Amino acid sequence: MRFEALRRKLSQMEDAKESHSGIFKRANLKAGNIMFTKGVRTNGKKRIGVVPGVEIGDIFFFRMELILIGLHSQSMAGIDFMPMKADIEGERVAISIVSSGGYEDDAEDPDVLVYTGQGGNASADKEASDQKLVRGNLALERSLHRANEVRVIRGFKDATHQTSKVYVYDGLYKVQESWMEKGKTGCNMFKYKLVRLPGQTGAFSTWKSIRKWKEDPSSRDGLILPDLTSGAESIPVSLVNEVDDEKGPAYFTYVSTVKYPKSFKLVQPSYGCNCRDACQAGNSNCSCIQKNGGDFPYITTGILACRMPMIFECGSSCPCFRNCKNRVLQTGFKVHFEVFKTRDKGWGLRSWDPIRAGTFICEYAGEVIEKIKEKADGDDGENNDYVFNTNRVYESFKWNHETESAEERSDTSEKFDIPSPLIISSKNSGNIARFMNHSCSPNVFWQPIMFEHNNEAFLHIAFFAKKHIPPMTELTYDYGIPQSDETESNNMEHGKKKCLCGSLKCRGYFY
Repeated sequence: MRFEALRRKLSQMEDAKESHSGIFKRANLKAGNIMFTKGVRTNGKKRIGVVPGVEIGDIFFFRMELILIGLHSQSMAGIDFMPMKADIEGERVAISIVSSGGYEDDAEDPDVLVYTGQGGNASADKEASDQKLVRGNLALERSLHRANEVRVIRGFKDATHQTSKVYVYDGLYKVQESWMEKGKTGCNMFKYKLVRLPGQTGAFSTWKSIRKWKEDPSSRDGLILPDLTSGAESIPVSLVNEVDDEKGPAYFTYVSTVKYPKSFKLVQPSYGCNCRDACQAGNSNCSCIQKNGGDFPYITTGILACRMPMIFECGSSCPCFRNCKNRVLQTGFKVHFEVFKTRDKGWGLRSWDPIRAGTFICEYAGEVIEKIKEKADGDDGENNDYVFNTNRVYESFKWNHETESAEERSDTSEKFDIPSPLIISSKNSGNIARFMNHSCSPNVFWQPIMFEHNNEAFLHIAFFAKKHIPPMTELTYDYGIPQSDETESNNMEHGKKKCLCGSLKCRGYFY
């Protein structure tokens, strides 16, 4: 998470420079180098088998992340190895491999991987050649005889960022067989058959299932509706129940944004920018960038760079394009979500796609209300699971980069600056946000965003990914604790519910 925070900040700084210099540097490599220099890494000593802190199914978006956490120490090579004995000249065995399409691997079976050895590929200055039984290839051959565990990381194209890859830790395998065969170039290649150890959590198998569902949504077990939003969103949201016979949540009207009974006035007048096509990072004349403290809140890929007291997006009077990079909330979510029945928490929300830290999840849609009504006989009022209140006390956490690492002068404050409290009810009308459950260790956080409509500024609540989130992982946020003035009874026991988040930091209850 520290690497990601630093990478996002460096990307934000590079975006601003790039528009002037035309030079683009890879922020992930620079962030990795800073982390190495500061000694910020873990599991630095190579090991066979499980890496502490890494779970099967965990996802990564850069090879540098694999190095920093000690999962795979090679920045380019697909095979990592270490001496079997303490002696530096000891026999080397393979400890991890990355299979991501660089060679002719047979990688479709979720439990068997036929991996192609390294070397022999053609390049600009040399022709393809026979692979040699050295280094990584020799290490895999020795692992066949030693029968040691080998970590397998599979790489895929990132569906939401076509030029990027996502890496999935698929667990422990053993080399079961090796042989040599002629490849497409006519040269000899080593082949290694790796078989997944039984009893491990599914990872690649989950990805294969999702691929099938995307091609044919009706193939999803437990599917109730292919699109809960009835076309209100650009990407359909599946409704699924694999737990019991319930046919869906209580009726509500699906709306994609927040509805105000009256305008939410700002102290300062609201005005748009004068950018004609799209707002450019580093453009000091853009008034929307000025409102954001001189920085573009999002990096090129639409990822949130850092939490801010308030984000100001371009509004309806701004002449810039609809797809301007400063309109992330307004262009809607880009992830394929699924509303699903949980075993013990009612309905929940998860994604079919891998989500990288800082990705926009959704807005909290519903109706703005003046205050939360008290419970009355036969009426549950607004004091229910479908209310969002900015005035609650939320556990603080640091998400932004560490200032000195990014050569910045000052920290961006993570303390929100909201003009006046906002309460949104999604009981009768709302969107997918109403299905997100509470967690004491959430993977999603909220951020206030303001933009202008008809020269009046409106506050919106946006949710972003706190960290990388693997597919089919439930999305959760901290519901917060009410202040004593939230209910007329001033009774803090009022509305208290038992928490079932299962987190190691679970406080045992939520509101």
